[in-house]
Amino acid sequence: MGRAMTKQQRADIRWALSDAFVDNEVDYAAIARQTEEFDRDEIKRILFEEVAPVCHSNLESTLPTIWLCFNREELESDIEEMLNAKKHNWMKSQLNSLLVKWLKLRYKYIWQNIETHY
Repeated sequence: MGRAMTKQQRADIRWALSDAFVDNEVDYAAIARQTEEFDRDEIKRILFEEVAPVCHSNLESTLPTIWLCFNREELESDIEEMLNAKKHNWMKSQLNSLLVKWLKLRYKYIWQNIETHY
């Protein structure tokens, strides 16, 4: 637990965490198994600061379009694009900070469910 992660491992973790945002029954135990060897605080940060800002709209829509899984390559691209925009645009950075605070409240249950399986 708590070891450093490679870029590929980070992509694997993001994809595992994105399962919490599909319109289907979520296997929180599987998400925990796929992320348990890494630092929990970092996994939580990735969930709320990288994955949730990109994936949350699927659960917020009346008719979610993604009910099986997110496209892995598109997910990575969307997250990297969001992080890059945040890094280079002060306003986007501030808006993203507000969004993350809201996501932590709105989707607190996701982290709690994952954490119970560690």
